[in-house]
Amino acid sequence: MRAVVQRVKESSVTVGGDIIGKIGAGLLVFLGVSKDDTTNDVDYLADKILNLRIFEDEHGKMNRSLIEARGDMLVVSQFTLLGDCRKGRRPSFTNAAEPDKANVLYEQFVEKAGSRGIRVKTGRFRAMMDVHLVNDGPVTFIVESRF
Repeated sequence: MRAVVQRVKESSVTVGGDIIGKIGAGLLVFLGVSKDDTTNDVDYLADKILNLRIFEDEHGKMNRSLIEARGDMLVVSQFTLLGDCRKGRRPSFTNAAEPDKANVLYEQFVEKAGSRGIRVKTGRFRAMMDVHLVNDGPVTFIVESRF
């Protein structure tokens, strides 16, 4: 699994002009699932992201996790994160999971994050989405379960 994690002041996702997910301060997580991923990857990545110390403490240092900051999470599936651009000009998506498998692991990730007391909102799997965000920092990380 590969995630692009952005600390945000707010974020929302729209499908067909309708807002389907909206959060306040917290994390926007773009999540890509590879063909080799399992529930172990879900567990690892969810735990890693929830506990990353990327929110400021009272001294202005990045020393608090999303859980400690009591932030929200917006999770948007994005298979293009698995695109391999090393050869040619057209990305290869051979490492991306098939949609059925990807959706199952995506949903498990969302459930795992929510089980830790985080308010989690989502995009719509396989939909064309407009994602709006106000970066906080900006603070952006790429987090992977393997690679």
